[in-house]
Amino acid sequence: MSGKTARLRFGKAAAPKNAPVPVKRAIWAANQLRSKPYRYGGGHKSFNDRGYDCSGTISYVLAGAGLIGTTMSSTEFRSYGQRGPGKWITIYAREGHTFAVIAGLRLDTTPFDRYTGKWAPRWYAAYRPPRGFEARHPIGL
Repeated sequence: MSGKTARLRFGKAAAPKNAPVPVKRAIWAANQLRSKPYRYGGGHKSFNDRGYDCSGTISYVLAGAGLIGTTMSSTEFRSYGQRGPGKWITIYAREGHTFAVIAGLRLDTTPFDRYTGKWAPRWYAAYRPPRGFEARHPIGL
């Protein structure tokens, strides 16, 4: 797939062909969490866990991409990397919640559509307004 937008099919993301290797690795890592449930505090004691919360999910994905070496909380993500949206990966963080947009797809643990869906690490094509969130990105991405 060319361009800068990942393709979403049956809940699994496919990276664009020209995406940098860390972006492809982040997408691969996120795809590994698709069957995991939401669990408050999940993914913080260890990258490998039974379930993941929002910041545990983003920590797992960034570690899979080789971009961090330890888990981070939502608060810590507010000062991660560089300020503003990235070209490929943007982390949106505020006190109490974190989600990411990777190659145009949102990786979030909350469904955000009036919270009627299941809370779990999942890909979404739908836009989520980042009002109240700090936008951060890995340096160079």
